[in-house]
Amino acid sequence: MKMKKWLAVLMTLAVTTAGLAGCGASDKPAAQQESAGKTEAAETVSGETGSSEQAGGEKVRIKLFTGKIETIDVMDDIIADFNASQDRIEVEQEYQKDASNIIKIKFASGEVPDIMTTYEQGFVDEGKYLDLSGQSEWWDRLSPSMKEACTDVKTGNQYRVCTNMTMAGFFYNKEMLDEMGLEIPRQWDDFVTVLETIKKEKPDVIPWFIFGSEAWHLGHLIEFIPHGYVKSTLGTIDAKKAMLNNDQSSLRFGEPDGPMAVFASKMLELQDKGLINEDVLTATSDNCVQDFVNGKAAMFSNGMWVISSLLEANPDMADKIGFAPYPAYMPDSKPVVLSAEDSGYSISATTEHKEEAIEFLNFLFLPENQKKYSEAAKAPSAFTDVTADWAPETIVKEVSAAVDSAVNIGYTNEKPAGFSGDDAGRMLQELFAGQYTAEEFAEAYEQAWQDGMNTGGE
Repeated sequence: MKMKKWLAVLMTLAVTTAGLAGCGASDKPAAQQESAGKTEAAETVSGETGSSEQAGGEKVRIKLFTGKIETIDVMDDIIADFNASQDRIEVEQEYQKDASNIIKIKFASGEVPDIMTTYEQGFVDEGKYLDLSGQSEWWDRLSPSMKEACTDVKTGNQYRVCTNMTMAGFFYNKEMLDEMGLEIPRQWDDFVTVLETIKKEKPDVIPWFIFGSEAWHLGHLIEFIPHGYVKSTLGTIDAKKAMLNNDQSSLRFGEPDGPMAVFASKMLELQDKGLINEDVLTATSDNCVQDFVNGKAAMFSNGMWVISSLLEANPDMADKIGFAPYPAYMPDSKPVVLSAEDSGYSISATTEHKEEAIEFLNFLFLPENQKKYSEAAKAPSAFTDVTADWAPETIVKEVSAAVDSAVNIGYTNEKPAGFSGDDAGRMLQELFAGQYTAEEFAEAYEQAWQDGMNTGGE
């Protein structure tokens, strides 16, 4: 792991959660987020905030806010190149693991970053993002499907631009499953049988590793499985409209036989049968990576961004990594796989430095920088003029086969600004901790969704 990531970890250990209340008014590091459901605050990875007065005169200081730990290093490199290329603008990257919640504090406090990778429909509705529809030099290079993914359903405008595509599903150890004559099935009951077979034949191996101390990961499970069911059955546009309009007759979040209750019951069943790791509430993504590459875990859910960590931990894993869709878990459902926009950038509608922010993004979007970024992020570029070796060919083939075999779903950008993916993940932490039955979880989820609609980003 590179030094900057070690620094991020050391900073996390050195501070406490007590700084959250004031983090909206300060750029000083504070504790990382979501250890067993606690909201924690900020850590600035790329340097400290200081005066815009520089030795050679006053510069425009641009703050880029992100929650993508996997790209901290490559973004630092690109930012350093940009800062060295001219003497008028200085860009600084701020990383927050709990970005989707910290951005709410920043919006409420008025300390809004100039550029951000966080994006919520509620903030679009509140006019917090700059309309980027006129940036034809970007859109002319972007693939049509990715431009569509960046288009707001309500207005038809674009308030963010993505640079990459990503996929998410089950990563699994092909060598291990082949040894037992197993593959990831398309139906949930068969999937449970596979997990039970792994547990029986390899009792020292965790069938499905879930790193539940990180709320974003559990939030992704909700996005990809129950939300994936909604998207695959209603269709992309109708699902977006149902979420935007809070149409619970279509979403059925709170119903006892709806997607949330059934999903929760499936998770509790796996936990009761010992088919997931016992330390689900304290396990981290690093724990997951290490157990997987060392043959102690058979599979886990994640996106393409994890590939770099897997290969860094064990380069010999390249030919052993399989990738599969999420099995169908509802009676009328189909397997799904995330195939969506990634690394999206928005500009604050209130920034005083619009032109400078656009100038930096123009630099970031240069083909040579995007090739570097794609290969570091392990995600194919969304720009048609960028060719990148984003993953070993064996993994690219696995991913392509999974995408071709399942319903492709996107991210849930239409969730309420007052109910983030991290918030949803913390509810799943509470489910694993025994605080809900499946039906209670579904009812609480629907209520939290409703409350989030009412409170917006406040």
